[in-house]
Amino acid sequence: MIANPFKKFAAFVLAAGLCAGAAACGTTDETTSDSAQDAAKFDVSAIVKDDALAKMLPASVRDSGELTVGMELSYAPAEFLAEDGKTPTGYDVQLSQALGRLFGLETKIVSTTFDTIVPSVGSKFDLGITAMTITQERMDSVDFVSYYKAGSMWVVKKGNPEKVDTKDLCGDIIAVQTGTVQEEEANSIKEQCAADGNKAVEVQSMKQQTDAATNVVMGKADVFYADSPIGGYAISQTDGQLEQLGENAGTVLQGIAIKKGDTELAKAVQAAMQKLMDDGDYMKILKAWGVESGAIDKAQINPKELD
Repeated sequence: MIANPFKKFAAFVLAAGLCAGAAACGTTDETTSDSAQDAAKFDVSAIVKDDALAKMLPASVRDSGELTVGMELSYAPAEFLAEDGKTPTGYDVQLSQALGRLFGLETKIVSTTFDTIVPSVGSKFDLGITAMTITQERMDSVDFVSYYKAGSMWVVKKGNPEKVDTKDLCGDIIAVQTGTVQEEEANSIKEQCAADGNKAVEVQSMKQQTDAATNVVMGKADVFYADSPIGGYAISQTDGQLEQLGENAGTVLQGIAIKKGDTELAKAVQAAMQKLMDDGDYMKILKAWGVESGAIDKAQINPKELD
């Protein structure tokens, strides 16, 4: 079984505390080859090049020999670092590697913070694959190929000691990851509570989702809000210290971000993702990580229906 950032949770919390004290922790831009992929989940090396798909790529990408993918590597089980602290793993990582294999390219994961991915697509990397919800606002900046669906989940400390009520969050401290849809929703709740003259909401916007989870465990936040597979994975890996509050909120599509107007690359990625879906490799990867409930059967470019 793959190691993850929530195992040995005491050490995880200690490390987070050290980050807070240093005031300098965060994800830096680094590249890692798919040669270090973790084969214990799904053997991506079994996927072979599809010449027709490779020909669909823009020459600049095809001739470079590599497919660069931007990710925020603290979002288990989608993308995170293995126990060695340097090997990217997770279902988004393996889907990215699968795309590279189909194109006959080496996949390189570029580690960066979530909020920098959209502005960097097309310059620092070819694709952004990081459990990113497709929104109309983001589609104004990048094109998307849909590949997964997820809801949003509220997570509290076991037993809900702060008596958080999702129907009335005024007065609560909500931890979220910077740049996410959940951050936008939390800020809307904050504004509404203020407009209604109710108790103030504090929104803790964290660079990494693991920091948001840690703050709830340590009592620095009352609740954190995340994509359902992320919240569910955090709960399963914290030795009973966290639990879901209420039901999942809304199901939305997630997408692969591509430079706006790069139709050639978007069509190639759409066709390759559809092949993974049709061949069954897509589902095998999702099942390996226990997230098959979010599977979709059709990859679309800039889908009109976002839920």
